[in-house]
Amino acid sequence: METIKRQGIAVNQLGYRGMDAKIAVIRGEGGNFRIVDASSGSKVWEGEAGPLEWDEASGETVSRGDFTSFRQSGTYRIESGSGESSYPFVIADSVYEEAHRAMLKAFYFFRCGMELEERCAGPWTHGPCHLTPAIVYGDEEKRVDAYGGWHDAGDYGKYVGPGAKAVADLLLAEELYPQAFARPLGIPESGGAMPDVLQECRYELEWMLRMQDGETGGAYHKLTTLRFPPGDTMPEDDTADLYVSPVSATATGCFAAVMAMAARRYRPYDEVFAASCLSAAERAWAWLEAHPDYPGFKNPPTIATGEYGDAQDADERYWAAAELYRTTGEARYHAAIEPLANAAETSGLYELGWANMSGYGTIAYLFAEREKAPELEARLKEGLLRKADELAAVCAKDGYGISLQPEQYIWGSNMLVMNHAMLLLLADRISGGTHYEQHALRHVHYLFGTNTVGMSYVTGYGAAPILFPHHRPSEGDGVEAPIPGLVSGGPNRGLQDDYAREHLAGKAPAASFADVMESYSTNEVAIYWNSPAVFALSRFV
Repeated sequence: METIKRQGIAVNQLGYRGMDAKIAVIRGEGGNFRIVDASSGSKVWEGEAGPLEWDEASGETVSRGDFTSFRQSGTYRIESGSGESSYPFVIADSVYEEAHRAMLKAFYFFRCGMELEERCAGPWTHGPCHLTPAIVYGDEEKRVDAYGGWHDAGDYGKYVGPGAKAVADLLLAEELYPQAFARPLGIPESGGAMPDVLQECRYELEWMLRMQDGETGGAYHKLTTLRFPPGDTMPEDDTADLYVSPVSATATGCFAAVMAMAARRYRPYDEVFAASCLSAAERAWAWLEAHPDYPGFKNPPTIATGEYGDAQDADERYWAAAELYRTTGEARYHAAIEPLANAAETSGLYELGWANMSGYGTIAYLFAEREKAPELEARLKEGLLRKADELAAVCAKDGYGISLQPEQYIWGSNMLVMNHAMLLLLADRISGGTHYEQHALRHVHYLFGTNTVGMSYVTGYGAAPILFPHHRPSEGDGVEAPIPGLVSGGPNRGLQDDYAREHLAGKAPAASFADVMESYSTNEVAIYWNSPAVFALSRFV
């Protein structure tokens, strides 16, 4: 395994736009620091770092070197008075464009059911996979031909709830920041009138449509084999029997919501597809109404793949009602929103993770150009801005400028980091200001190297990117470099795999990370970790 030396000064290894705030984190010292030209080593700017402060999450004493006022385009390093240095970085207004495109194109590399050809995939090709009809668990005579869609993560499972989150993030990004998606991605569908981001999401949405039970309108929870294959198995070599797990309220609520959302976003490009999405959403809503107290999903006894269990479904129902109301304006959906919001409130109305989708319901209602209940609208807006203020307050105290408390370095902590960036940007949109934008940008800086590990958590980007993600195609394809644009799960204080238990015990929460394939609880990748990162970068490209 290649070892990358951690530098004494952490920076965004991609770089910074000229007018943006720019802050380096200097470990263990304050005092003067300087910017030097990366080629010549000559000093071009000098500043004074802030005071030394203890950072609980990283377990380090750090100071911040603010060089916001330096805006000259070029490639540089930061050096401290004691000779510590940063990795090189660029100052340029286009600094995020290629990483943004790669993180979006990563969804093409997650595609199931088709050959990835060299003309689009470069060296990271593989054959068509998982094309056999799936057995409906508990009804061995029934088959579902649910080919296509995206592999969920480092494995080859496909899950409706996490897929819905990923699509929702991308559709929101396309709605709010269309300029970020103007350039073609180089996917098979590139070149048409429809933006490539919508083409890519459609590939997942069409799979979801196949996951709707034709008899009841409910959505099957997931499609997987009974257990995961070995870590170096390529998709086309994963030939075990496929199973769809039973219908769940969680999946059906997510399905109804994202299909209603899709009906809006695709209508200008394909009215027939948009209408099919809305019809599917309405059938799923009818299932939800007919099953108000459905038990939470648990893995069937012989299925050992990712569960994505959820004990309560008020958040998914709330999201579904809000999206259907935003799309249709029908009073029956509006009437359902407030009771569902009240039911979901105990677990929070501003979360954007697969385990709590309520934040998407709140955003859908606040963004809806429909008649609203004034008290509910005011309550939701006030609550979202209060949540953003709470995140901003954590950012101000955190040594690396992000909004995670030490206990929030969990499995997929980088999803939380980027979800928080997304929420901060949405709060700006709701409030009509830019108060939270710089806090969101610090989360982007963290992802690309301004972190205690000193690595870029995105494959292929930065001077010290992760090299060994827990991702079966990257492990088994014989190509030295991993597929580019994949977002690692990041530090996890829970020590939830054997490698982490052996090598990371005793480390600070933000340092509990290992760039090895074996550490799936810190270094796996997932579609719903990439998607909020794409959203956040869309604001800055």
